[in-house]
Amino acid sequence: MPKRLGIEARNEVLATLTGWKLVDGREAITKRFVFRDFSEAFSWMTRVAMLAEAMNHHPEWSNIYKTVDVTLATHDVGGLTELDVKLARAMDGFTG
Repeated sequence: MPKRLGIEARNEVLATLTGWKLVDGREAITKRFVFRDFSEAFSWMTRVAMLAEAMNHHPEWSNIYKTVDVTLATHDVGGLTELDVKLARAMDGFTG
C-alpha cells in the first residue's frame, strides 16, 4: 500500500507541479486541462486512462467539451501519495 505524504513532503511536491493546487477541505490536488477541441481532450483522457489502469490508480475527472477537470488523491490512505504525484506528472507530460 502506498504511503501518505506528510505536510512538508506534500508542499515540496506541490511546488514542483505546474498548475496543480490543493483542493479546499480535503487532501487532494486538482488541475484544469484545456485542449483545442473535444477530440484532443478525449485522446488525452484515453492515454491517461491506459496509464491509470496499468498503475491501478484512477483519477476523479470530468470532461465538458475541450475541458477536463482532474482531482487526484489516494482513497485507500485518505490523502496524497507518490502515486498521485506520478500520475500528475504523466498527465502534464501527455499534454506536450
